[in-house]
Amino acid sequence: MNDVDATAMTHTEQQYLTFQLAGESYGVAILKVQEIRGWEPVREIPNTPGYIKGALNLRGSVVPIIDLRARFGMPQVDYSPLTVVIVLCLLDDNERRHTMGIVADEVSDVLDVKSREIRNAPNLGRQIDMRYMQGMHVSGQGMTMLLDVDKLLNPNEFEAIARQV
Repeated sequence: MNDVDATAMTHTEQQYLTFQLAGESYGVAILKVQEIRGWEPVREIPNTPGYIKGALNLRGSVVPIIDLRARFGMPQVDYSPLTVVIVLCLLDDNERRHTMGIVADEVSDVLDVKSREIRNAPNLGRQIDMRYMQGMHVSGQGMTMLLDVDKLLNPNEFEAIARQV
């Protein structure tokens, strides 16, 4: 393979950390992932939406923790030893870095996806909120919903919450 081919592959392939929620596979861009932690109790924050579990002190930084099951309106379950917090780094509109965590049932794998393999999220009508979906990846292992974490975890939306802690 020559240098041109290697460069073209780099621009068209992305890696996603995949995880499970209610038996379904989801993925987030691996470049947004800072770390993966086992579940630990968090400090609850009063007067916040139900999908915000609380905040975690991560090496001196206050990190809001979002339960994706609650955010997506899925049935709640007790956390298990497989439950994890995926800590993500995002940039806001002013290029400031924000750290947030999402609770997932379990981490699955790292998935290599070529741009051409990403399918548009299906249009399920106005009643189903698909704004957090980047697209779908279909493979022999099944279907993975690729999330747009910049929309799902809009830093501007959570900035006020971090100040309450």
